[in-house]
Parts: sequence; C-alpha cells; structure tokens
Amino acid sequence: MLVSEFTLYLSLEKKYSKHTTKAYERDILEFSEFCRIEGGVADIDSVGYSFIRSWIVRLSDAEINNRSINRKISSLKAYFKFLQKIEVLEVNPLLKHKALKTSKKVEIPFSELEMQNVLAAIEYTNNFQGCRDQLLIHVLYATGMRRAELIQLKVSDISFEAMTIKVLGKRNKERLIPMLRETKVKFEYYLKMRKALSQIKAENYVFLTESGDKIYETLVYRVINKYFRVVSSKVKTSPHILRHTFATHLLNEGADLNSVKELLGHSSLASTQVYTHNSIAELKKVHASAHPRGSKC
Repeated sequence: MLVSEFTLYLSLEKKYSKHTTKAYERDILEFSEFCRIEGGVADIDSVGYSFIRSWIVRLSDAEINNRSINRKISSLKAYFKFLQKIEVLEVNPLLKHKALKTSKKVEIPFSELEMQNVLAAIEYTNNFQGCRDQLLIHVLYATGMRRAELIQLKVSDISFEAMTIKVLGKRNKERLIPMLRETKVKFEYYLKMRKALSQIKAENYVFLTESGDKIYETLVYRVINKYFRVVSSKVKTSPHILRHTFATHLLNEGADLNSVKELLGHSSLASTQVYTHNSIAELKKVHASAHPRGSKC
C-alpha cells in the first residue's frame, strides 16, 4: 500500500489539515484491516468493488450511519484517484459507486435574542479568562470564522488601522474579514489583559490559556457550551453553530449570498447555500405576517 505517500500528497499538495489527513488515513487502514481479515488480502491497491461492497454491508450491519459510511468511502475513492494519478491503478473501483442516501442535516442557529443574551446579559468574570471567553464568542459570531481559524489567529493578523482581520482558511487560503467597531474595542481590552499575564509562551497567537499557551479545540468547545447552556435550550451548542448563526443572520438581514460566501471563505456557492434554509424560513414568517392574505389563511 502507498498510504504514507497518499497522506503526504494530501498534506503537501492538497494542503489538507492534519486532522483531515489523519481521518483519510484512518478510513483506509480500517478498510485494509477488513480486507486482510475477511479475504486474506494484504494489499488493497488492486481490490475490486466486491470487497468495498462487502465492507459497506459490514459497516451498515454495525449500525454505522450512512453519512459516516459515505465519508469512509469518500476516503477510499480519493486514495484510488491518487493511485491513478501516479499510474499505479488504471481504473478506480469506485468509479460508478453511488453514495448512500442520507437525510439532510439541519443545524438550528442561535436566535438574535440568544446571541444578545450570551454577549450582554451574562456576567463574565472580571479577569483574563472572562475577558477571553467573551471575546472568543464575540469573534466567532462577528466574523463567522471556523474554530481552527480562531485557534490559529495571530496578533499580526489584526489590523486596527484597516479595521480588518486576516484569516488563514482551509488549504492555506487567506481572506480578509471586516472588523466591527465593537470587535475592535473588545480586542484592545483583551490584548491589555493578555499582556498582563505572568508568562506568554505562544507570543504570536491571539487567544491564550491562563498559562500563556495557545488555546486548543476542546477549550473552545467548553467555552461555547458553558455560556450557551445558560441562555439556550438547544442540544447542540458547538462553535460551528456560531458560524451557522453568523451566516443565517446576515442572510436574514438581506446580505448577498456571494458576499456571505466570501466572508465564510467558501470555494463555491454550493457550500454557502446550505445556510439559506433558515433565511427562507424567516422570509416565510415575514410573508405570512405582512401579506394581506397571510393572516387570514
């Protein structure tokens, strides 16, 4: 197998993140183990579709949902495409494979009231942690940036003069996000608190722990869950829901879809359009309440 070469290709040429690359590798090795145990196949580079179909059945029998199965098969498909690219494989065994049907994943954004409550009604502790937590939530909502982008945000990426934030997105694609005046004020106050820390180990990065290290994924999740559970009854309160909320609220206020696409750092409109269903729901409410026939039907 050429898994190590494939992961290197994903990392260096495709510019995939470590997390994504690991996920691809894990899926391929899982399939390889299945082929070894079930069919005595030591090298999956030349397996036929029958092996893949058997694996899909095994995953389904193990009650793995269709969305997860599709992700695993997508990893295999990418691996076989890579083998074609380096001329190890002539035909991709997944060429005619059709993805399993999945129900549309609908994520409910926070309401404007919930956002107002979490940013203004909650009393944050008057120390570095409270200041950081409030800014973290504010920045995710005010910019729509991804969790990973927030973690990697550097002090040099913030321009108070130009009122912009430079964000390094997926595949190292840079974009500039306008900075709100409120965001500027909160940043300035936080940076003063940050400067007063007893030690700063990750000097270049904006968001730090109290010990001066760069923040990490689980910390961001904990912050979001801690404060939103106070103001919201939603089961899912992840950082991505704030990104979803950012996009939905902009669209509800009449923002152009292309503009939202650029702010989110999407490569295509198709990715941005998943956020429009909530915008449509809002338009339906307005239409029903404002149209002369709406309240009577």
